[in-house]
Amino acid sequence: MTSEAEDRAGEAGSPGGAAGSPGGAAGSPGGAAGSPGGPAGSPGDPGGSAGSPGGAGGAAATPAGTPDEHGRLNLTNPKAIRALAHPMRWALLEALGEAGTLTATQASEMLGESPANCAFHLRTLAKYGFIEEAGGGRGRERPWRQVFDGMSWRTSRDDPQITMAAQALDQVWLDRSLGRARRSMTSMASWPESLVDAMGGNTSRGYLTPQEAKEIYAELRKTFDRLVGSGGGFAKRKDPKLRPPDALPVEFVLLGYPVLDLPPIPEDDEADDEGSPDDGTEPPG
Repeated sequence: MTSEAEDRAGEAGSPGGAAGSPGGAAGSPGGAAGSPGGPAGSPGDPGGSAGSPGGAGGAAATPAGTPDEHGRLNLTNPKAIRALAHPMRWALLEALGEAGTLTATQASEMLGESPANCAFHLRTLAKYGFIEEAGGGRGRERPWRQVFDGMSWRTSRDDPQITMAAQALDQVWLDRSLGRARRSMTSMASWPESLVDAMGGNTSRGYLTPQEAKEIYAELRKTFDRLVGSGGGFAKRKDPKLRPPDALPVEFVLLGYPVLDLPPIPEDDEADDEGSPDDGTEPPG
């Protein structure tokens, strides 16, 4: 499965999987299997500790993957993927997508976390090249900004490490994206009146061959990208200064997946000599 996230406020998109975006509201939990959720330096945390290479004043960032011609980063480093599979780090990317640039102190105000904790996780994101210093800081404060306009990652049947890391990141991303959708869709009374009858949700299930499913999803992706993707007309609004005064954060989530947990359809038994409860026969015993 391939997943993709647009690092722009209020936008999510995914080729091949669910869609998630560092750019919406932050603060919901989203721990993933195998991803660290504790304090800096907790066991299993690939992000290192304060002062690790790639942090402020450290060495060059460890490559997380390879960028494409659209400004998206294809994640191929399992350590980088697992480092990102952390609810606080994803929340920081979302906050940066919303604000454009943030210092650790400003991020702490947005997320309700301590400046020290935000600073540690920002350094970890910088270590793997997800963010960089924006310059213009005062004193010890360092503003940070995102480096890429989007990211994609995929599971690999030939690489268990990448698969485990990607599944952990999928969990964090889905928890946050679907959590936002659930909170908003169950609070429509709080929506702007002009949007109540204009937006919502839709689910459709069909029985398709793998090739048919691929073709339909590809077509949906083309439309999705053309209207609200990084190539659409709203991409420039990543800069808060270019957003209209009445602009609201609106998120679109594109999902396509095989249903794995449907119960099996009962076989049609033409002859049932022993009878069944459906034909009025009393069960034995």
